[in-house]
Amino acid sequence: MADDILEKILATKREEVAAGRRATPLVEMIARAGDADPPRGFAAALARRIEQGDAAVIAEIKRASPSKGLIRADFDPPQHAASYAAGGAACLSVLTDRDYFQGADAYLQAARAACTLPVLRKDFTIDPWQVWDARALGADCILLIVSALSDDQLAELEGSAMEAGLDVLVEVHDADELQRALALSTPLIGVNNRNLRTFETRIETSLELNAQLAASTDGRSQGRLLVTESGIRDRDDVARLRAAGIHAFLIGETFMRADDPGAALKTMFEDGAGPCGSSRSEA
Repeated sequence: MADDILEKILATKREEVAAGRRATPLVEMIARAGDADPPRGFAAALARRIEQGDAAVIAEIKRASPSKGLIRADFDPPQHAASYAAGGAACLSVLTDRDYFQGADAYLQAARAACTLPVLRKDFTIDPWQVWDARALGADCILLIVSALSDDQLAELEGSAMEAGLDVLVEVHDADELQRALALSTPLIGVNNRNLRTFETRIETSLELNAQLAASTDGRSQGRLLVTESGIRDRDDVARLRAAGIHAFLIGETFMRADDPGAALKTMFEDGAGPCGSSRSEA
């Protein structure tokens, strides 16, 4: 792809963060975060589902994307959140990036208020100010994208998240990024099957990196939970991934295009294939 979408997003995000810092200094944002409701335990919710023998689904609320444009016209975050909870989601992910995904901070707040599920703030986090902003909004987890950050930035942002009481999903796309992610302490390793520079998807990326984790002998892979992200479209994809030992899923577009996102989740994972096979829900 001639235009590097990720670089455009990051350039816009740097301007957005600078404006946010001017409007609300870091010390004030930290104070706001202290007034937020306690975190709900994002990583723990995923681990519980898997310990029960179920798949752990992070169901995403997403209005649009740079590659697909508008995904859902009748966009209603509280309704989608309640539907996902009823359908058996373990956690939610809410897009908050304005310029490229038509997201909003208010969508996260409304979705979290409509259910009891932990919520990931899905955005491009590049500055500690955003970490405290996420906690002030009520987020339970943040996303760190390895391809967008240096090793020093990853360590600094993870440290800020730990201080704020947030879980971290660190996202990788290839073997080199996986090794960088393993230098962090977070147990959650998200493998994005979509290349953020070209937006092409292949679920083999998760299968390959999961095999690499399993074969690791340096001890750094112990206790890690791989979350497969993007490009999971049907029960066959789920079965293929679970057969390889991958039991945590982040799925958005497939559900958001369905008439009832929660019903689509239930159908994809029912009959023992996922969180609804045993009729359990965190809602």
